[in-house]
Amino acid sequence: MSQLVEKLKHVKIIRAIVYFIVGVISYPMLAMVNKLKIEGTENIENLPKSNVLFVSNHQTYFADVITFLHIFCAVKWRRRNRLGFPIYLLNPFTNVYYVAAEETMKGSWISKLFTLGGALTVKRTWRSEGTEVRRGLDPSDTRKIERALQTSWIITFPQGTTKPFAPARKGTAYIIKNHKPIVVPVVINGFWRAFNKKGLAFKKKGSLLTVRIKEPLVIDYSQPVDVILEQVMDAIEQSKKFMLQGKHHRMKAAENKVSGKGESV
Repeated sequence: MSQLVEKLKHVKIIRAIVYFIVGVISYPMLAMVNKLKIEGTENIENLPKSNVLFVSNHQTYFADVITFLHIFCAVKWRRRNRLGFPIYLLNPFTNVYYVAAEETMKGSWISKLFTLGGALTVKRTWRSEGTEVRRGLDPSDTRKIERALQTSWIITFPQGTTKPFAPARKGTAYIIKNHKPIVVPVVINGFWRAFNKKGLAFKKKGSLLTVRIKEPLVIDYSQPVDVILEQVMDAIEQSKKFMLQGKHHRMKAAENKVSGKGESV
């Protein structure tokens, strides 16, 4: 069965059908129940059809990716920074895959259906004595991603978790260094507030969902993996310097200033 799914998800007509079903269901959640603000679609209008890697922060299992697919389809229909009426689902943009944790995609019938939409499933964690242990991408998973890059766009979340400011896995940086794709950073926000962790149920209606697509990165591929990874994390605003700009840290700094614990100039 798994081999059949693996074959079917590479068939564009199958992905188009999945996008139509998922798109019709999700459109009201994104553009009607909530408000979706999109910036920077001009940065993807003239990208090549292959070897493009989208890197983004991550807030829900599915709503993030589904929103990206809506945007890519809308751009195909020459819409800039808006979705409009989703007639684009009749002829969606299917030349894209997304990286997802294998265990996540086995969770429900919806996730199994969405796997047919182009999921590149990877084994990102394993459990040892009840504890989840983080690790990099398996070599076979890396090859799977590199093969997909040869013909398509790929969406990946370097942190591999919805926890903000979590450290990134080096697998993404290795792929960038070795395969030299065009790397497009995306910063999202509001999804954690609007949806539950899976992104399939509402937490707060009327939320503002933002998707900001930045210009492709200028990368020196000869740099060490750690340097490339730091550049990516800065671009998706999940590095340490952005964490220190967060609301919690600003409030803490203000409290210290009031209490006289701040630094004197």
